[in-house]
Amino acid sequence: MKILVPVDGSPFTKRMLAYLAAHDEWLGGAHQYTLLHVAPAVPQRAAAVLDKSILLTHYADESDKVFKPIRSFFAKQKITAQFVAKVGNAAETIATVASKGKFDLLVMGSHGHGLLGNLVLGSVATKVMAQCQTPVLIIR
Repeated sequence: MKILVPVDGSPFTKRMLAYLAAHDEWLGGAHQYTLLHVAPAVPQRAAAVLDKSILLTHYADESDKVFKPIRSFFAKQKITAQFVAKVGNAAETIATVASKGKFDLLVMGSHGHGLLGNLVLGSVATKVMAQCQTPVLIIR
């Protein structure tokens, strides 16, 4: 199974990875994993005055901070994974990558605010589910 795993380095990402590790049916050599980190874009005005190489280094550093412990986790599990870094709106980018990559499943952690919290705060998971044709497994 081809599985997309969006990660942001939060405790919810860690909880989702722990869930995968605890369930052999999800974490194993039979699956192909792609881990995706979406860094928020620097505001246009700020980006306009920054050197492009500085901006690209910033985005790479942000993704590396998130990926470093996850790479270690996958190495301990003896599972290979592809790591992809993107820049943009998290929900839109996740849904686009899931569709274009023809993934069988998208597994992501969620804050679990509930209905009222989602109305006030919004939810990347909720937006991904609304925009994505790929089945989504949300771990809370």
